[in-house]
Amino acid sequence: QVQLVESGGGLVQPGGSLRLSCAPSRSIFLFNAMGWYRQAPGKQRELVATIGRGGSANYLDSVKGRFTIARDNANNMVNLQMNSLKPEDTAVYYCNAQSLTLENFWGQGTQVTVSS
Repeated sequence: QVQLVESGGGLVQPGGSLRLSCAPSRSIFLFNAMGWYRQAPGKQRELVATIGRGGSANYLDSVKGRFTIARDNANNMVNLQMNSLKPEDTAVYYCNAQSLTLENFWGQGTQVTVSS
């Protein structure tokens, strides 16, 4: 079983920044892809950003240019740098890891609240 430990959520004012981190219990290079999803109250969970084994990244249109996903190889983590945050970015953010056999694993979720 794979554990994903998330950190970095919190409360920030509009226009501010946060960085989310996800540390899996096995090497990040053993996954087909890793990424972040979010779920706001009353809404479905949506993909925010993913990064593949080869390093290619994909983003939700509404976060392009503001969020950056990257691997931290030295610390075996995947980070999501979130800049220019907006109130509509408020949600619980979940780390996801997809194995080479396409099994999905999830973190426990971390709350991000953007409010003045």
